[in-house]
Amino acid sequence: MSERESYPTGVPCWVDNLVPDPERAMSFYGELFGWEFDGPGPGDYYVAKVRGRGVAGVGQAPPGVSAGWNTYVSVASVDDAARAAGRVIVEPFDVLPAGRLAALEDPGGGVIGVWEPADRHGCQLINEASAYAMSALHTSDPDAAGRFYCEVFGWETESFAPGVSLFRLPGYVGGEPAQPVPRDVVAVMARDDGPDRWSVDFWVTDADALADKAVGLGGSVVVPPFDSMPKRQAVLADPFGAAFSVSTAP
Repeated sequence: MSERESYPTGVPCWVDNLVPDPERAMSFYGELFGWEFDGPGPGDYYVAKVRGRGVAGVGQAPPGVSAGWNTYVSVASVDDAARAAGRVIVEPFDVLPAGRLAALEDPGGGVIGVWEPADRHGCQLINEASAYAMSALHTSDPDAAGRFYCEVFGWETESFAPGVSLFRLPGYVGGEPAQPVPRDVVAVMARDDGPDRWSVDFWVTDADALADKAVGLGGSVVVPPFDSMPKRQAVLADPFGAAFSVSTAP
């Protein structure tokens, strides 16, 4: 399942980071993950690649917008998703020839992107070292968030551990056969008293080494490496303060 050509409706499909200085960001992530970049495309936007396959985007942040990683969910119609959500912070617009997007706000203020694909369907490589693995919603009100994402994307919630729930999309088969959660899991939700937000996770071969390397490249360690069976994780930040997590690939 590591190579993907398309994504069903309701499945997170793409992640990107909008920053004040894309050149500096590409230098950081290129050294950290070994990413190579294509671009620029419209809006000073670059596509990170592993083995020639697109894995993430880095672009110029609009004035007044802080750097941060964004998650996009594949939809049949961005406009229909925006109407279903009712809370739209970026109105639907075309990013041709790649696709069409909008940004929605959930009841707690968490922001999620929606993506209607044209030429770009999403990450072409997932669930392997230096590629995207999963996104997580951190929220103070899991019940309200669960209702919102069910109405907009058809996600169902299931308790997994204290304070942690799984978002499942019935009928979807993703992930890897040996993973410790059902293969219809599309995201994770964690109770958190901080601001509601989405985070992104990348698989790596050595979380400890990546944490040390990030600091040397001008980034920082937000949460030092720790064991989270069956993997080891860390939360890092790039030179602009955009946080992301890394997990050891099985």
